[in-house]
Amino acid sequence: MSTTTVQTASRQHDGLTPETIRKDLLARARRLGAATLHEAAGRIGALPSGIKPVTTEMTLCGPAFTVHCPPLSNLQIHHALYQAQPGDVLVVHVSGGTEAGYWGDILNEAAMARGLGGLIIDGGVRDTAGLAKMDFPVFSNGVCIRGTGKDYEAVAWLQEAVRMGEVMIRPGDLVMGDRDGVVVIPAERVEDVVAKGEAREADEAAKIEKIRQGARTVDLYGFAEGAPTEIRSGAPFRGRV
Repeated sequence: MSTTTVQTASRQHDGLTPETIRKDLLARARRLGAATLHEAAGRIGALPSGIKPVTTEMTLCGPAFTVHCPPLSNLQIHHALYQAQPGDVLVVHVSGGTEAGYWGDILNEAAMARGLGGLIIDGGVRDTAGLAKMDFPVFSNGVCIRGTGKDYEAVAWLQEAVRMGEVMIRPGDLVMGDRDGVVVIPAERVEDVVAKGEAREADEAAKIEKIRQGARTVDLYGFAEGAPTEIRSGAPFRGRV
């Protein structure tokens, strides 16, 4: 059999490299969390809600190393482990073959040995009892015991854009995952989005303090203006009279 054909793209685009994200912005982005980054970016980048961590304590934050593999084959993931750099997050698209366990304890150990930052996969994983105890964040759209093969003849892509749900993920884009879900921020927007996220957090903290002092959310957000002052049982409710 011939070896798998792998096409590799540049890790750098639009003037912001994964290294820049890692050094200057990664810690700040991690502190904000996925939901805040999603809102700060203009409500973009949310991956399908079915993609969740193996345990709720797991978080990941780092530049995406993208993998597009054929269904029911994880050979390409093995190769990606040794092309990715420490801190990179593997973002694996399985071409619709979701009913398989592409990742387990062996790959987890190998990824930890390489110093990678985590895994996001739109397919299944297995060996989750062990994965849950390891210090490596794994996000998948489910758990599946069905094994994968090694498709040596398939054409695969490393470091090319992949699509999950409505989101296109490019090499080097920032991926942030926690118990709420996963968000992808285009690399060239990370600095701006993180700054906006920090401003949003400060604003929310101020609002929470006012709520604790008795303020109403409808007043803080301006929802009371023009709203009905009386509620009639059985009548439709609208936010403006």
